[in-house]
Amino acid sequence: MRILLFTLVMTTCFSMAAWAGEWQFYGSARVATFTVDTDNPGATDSENFNMGLQGNSRIGANVTASNALNGTFEFGASGGSVNVRNLYGQWNFGPGELLVGQTYTPLNWFYSNQVYDADNDLNGQGFIYSGRKPILMLTFDKCKIALVNPNTDDLGTGFTSEADHPAIEASFNHTINGITLELAGGYNSYELINGAATYDIDSYVLAAGARYAFGRAFLNGAVFKGKNAGHLIAVSVDGDNAWDDGFAAISGNRVLDNDVIGYALVAGCKINDMFTFEAGYGYTETDLETAAFEDKVQVYYANITVNLAPGVFFVPEIGRFDGEESEDTVTTYYGAKWQINF
Repeated sequence: MRILLFTLVMTTCFSMAAWAGEWQFYGSARVATFTVDTDNPGATDSENFNMGLQGNSRIGANVTASNALNGTFEFGASGGSVNVRNLYGQWNFGPGELLVGQTYTPLNWFYSNQVYDADNDLNGQGFIYSGRKPILMLTFDKCKIALVNPNTDDLGTGFTSEADHPAIEASFNHTINGITLELAGGYNSYELINGAATYDIDSYVLAAGARYAFGRAFLNGAVFKGKNAGHLIAVSVDGDNAWDDGFAAISGNRVLDNDVIGYALVAGCKINDMFTFEAGYGYTETDLETAAFEDKVQVYYANITVNLAPGVFFVPEIGRFDGEESEDTVTTYYGAKWQINF
């Protein structure tokens, strides 16, 4: 049914393209081929070769309706089924732009080209990633501010969750002497209700980042800090790369807050038009109230992008997700991503 619906939507879009503004269609097919060595404490290690279509493969179009009005739609293939990645319209009203729809929020910085696990990009392990969400966003030159669909996770309690306002995210960037500096922040709050008991869950994230290109080389880095940051951005402190950490917790009649910090650094060099080398390191730590120890993860990777033709390339990569606690999984991988943009 989903495939049929997708086919009907695409057919309609193509038929409209001739008379409804200017349409620029695009696509990206991505296949991962990686051998993954997983060390599960207390269990036998496993080593498996995995090959599959990446969930961030996509097809879409940028649409220009007028000088002041444009939009984008983009479908992906996550989980083997068609899903909406981006669908939004933008109105330029002079001093700024209004965006209505679903797309990346201001808490998304793509500073890394780590390709394992569907282009992980050190997301959840040092760089901030909030994903694509329903938003209302205003952009004024270098500033973005967005109202975002709030996170109202019940934290495994089964309690009723209530939010009476959206989450808010904002970012600012400025370039000086070839260095692009960025600041971002977000706030999310809601209530969990269990009979007469009410628990207030408040979360925030603050982040600072910089990117610098000098000649053929580049250097990107960022740091973030937050409270209960998992309610706003991806956080992973285990070697399995699951984005399920950094949340608050309920203990008796208390809310236990979770302090989160993270930082990452990426460096690379464009050797020539065919080869670009990159290496990166990411670190994230969570500290839940009353917990005996902090949870930590370190991630390392190195890769080289090999361009075969315009829009055709592959990226061999080797890396490791090292959950530092004794009970954590450690994942070591090597292989390549293959991609054709069309």
